[in-house]
Amino acid sequence: MDSSPGTDFPRLDEDVETDVVVVGGGIAGLCTAWELVRSGLGVVLLEAGRIAAGTSGSTTAKLSSVHGTAYGRLRRSAGPEAARLYARSQQEAVEHAAAVAAELGADCELERVPAFVWTESARGVDRVREEAEAAREAGLEASVTLETGLPFPVAAAMRVEDQAQFHPRRFLLALAEDLVRRGGRVFERSRAAALHRSGPCRVAVRDGGTVTASDVVVATHYPVFDRMLLFPRLSPRRELVVAATVPAGHDPGGIHINAEKPLRSVRTAPFPDGMRLLIATGEPFAPGAGDVVRRFERLAEWTRERFDSPQIVYHWAAQDNDTADGVPFVGRAPGGDHLYVATGFGGWGMSGGVMAGRLLSALVTGGQEPPWTGLYDPRRLHLGREALPMAGYQAKAARYFVGDRLRGRSARAVAELPPDCGAVLHLDGRRCAVYRDRAGRLHAVSARCTHLGCLVRYDDAERCWACPCHGSRFGVDGSVLEGPATAPLERLEPPPEDAAEDAAGEPSPHDV
Repeated sequence: MDSSPGTDFPRLDEDVETDVVVVGGGIAGLCTAWELVRSGLGVVLLEAGRIAAGTSGSTTAKLSSVHGTAYGRLRRSAGPEAARLYARSQQEAVEHAAAVAAELGADCELERVPAFVWTESARGVDRVREEAEAAREAGLEASVTLETGLPFPVAAAMRVEDQAQFHPRRFLLALAEDLVRRGGRVFERSRAAALHRSGPCRVAVRDGGTVTASDVVVATHYPVFDRMLLFPRLSPRRELVVAATVPAGHDPGGIHINAEKPLRSVRTAPFPDGMRLLIATGEPFAPGAGDVVRRFERLAEWTRERFDSPQIVYHWAAQDNDTADGVPFVGRAPGGDHLYVATGFGGWGMSGGVMAGRLLSALVTGGQEPPWTGLYDPRRLHLGREALPMAGYQAKAARYFVGDRLRGRSARAVAELPPDCGAVLHLDGRRCAVYRDRAGRLHAVSARCTHLGCLVRYDDAERCWACPCHGSRFGVDGSVLEGPATAPLERLEPPPEDAAEDAAGEPSPHDV
């Protein structure tokens, strides 16, 4: 975000008509819109905030078909043909992104590098060898090595050639510029709030206009329309990132991820004055899990211990959505011939988003469908490999939904809340999310998530409210930071300083 220009597309404040409306201005939405415009269709793209500024603006930007230990898992659960289709679709996405960047002359710092999956433990060696064998069988140029470029020894590593890393925001801004040049329309600060499918599809923007279109593509990271029936099959996950400057000579060369816990992922990017930006990722956790500051500290400690004198200059968190079978949902949405979706990339949205753009364009235009269409079909349901994860997702959501309302409550008072801190308090029969800012002022909103009603929790590192059920995130003022919620938390009058939590008891009507 610091090394690319801002955007200022207009807000949709009138009704418009087009062939296709794409909801979501990240990599999946922009790639889809660009592919559709290039095929000759009229396209309107709606983005709730600024394009390429959400998850795609805070990604570690590995453009790779190497997704941890995906191939061994896919071969075991779905068979070698599924693994081959996955590898081919993802590697073709890497090559397509490189070709498009060259075609558009995008200054996106695209570098071709190898990818590594490493283990430091003897017990992880067999897993790495299995992954290399499965990746080779799937068609990737994979080998096992002890040489990774990392400044510490490994017990084994898989190496795969012909991968890439790039500046995704510069790439996406070049796509958006070409999209508009070809006749596409982009609207920012235009949050899609409702979908109507009687007759032509209509997408209504909150406090704005409506887009009427023949087809709708929902590429909002987590689908914002529950009618697609995918939320029981998605599990949100957050990961932390620290970025530090290191001398260019200390670049480990390539993109790296380990095959064990705790998760660690490393790559570098160009940085001024002969330096590289070392980007380290890890510490996955569920939204609302708490103790985020300490998680950041652990990741920073690991980075300082493993690399030579890194100077940490950035830190942030990103959110991903996992599917029950580990394969994204890209294609026709359940229950709708003219409704399409792209979600569930599981942390690999760069290659996945490019792949989604090509697949969805083929489906919408009636072109030749790629051979992996069925692999990613959102209407698939393989109970043999999805039943247990899906049951776990729903049990977790139910545990949060009910448990946060019925758990015992300690007697806490508003006066005990320190500056720059938030807490969910039960006041006057209602769950209130209360935040005290650095100046000591109190801010209060309803703690009930506007998506499906779970109670939010305070994130101490990012100063926001997070829903543990489906991953919606809100500012301390209640504004929507991340979906699937589309409506802000209800603002409440700040409580008096002498207010104390109600005694534990039955949930109130506000809680249900």
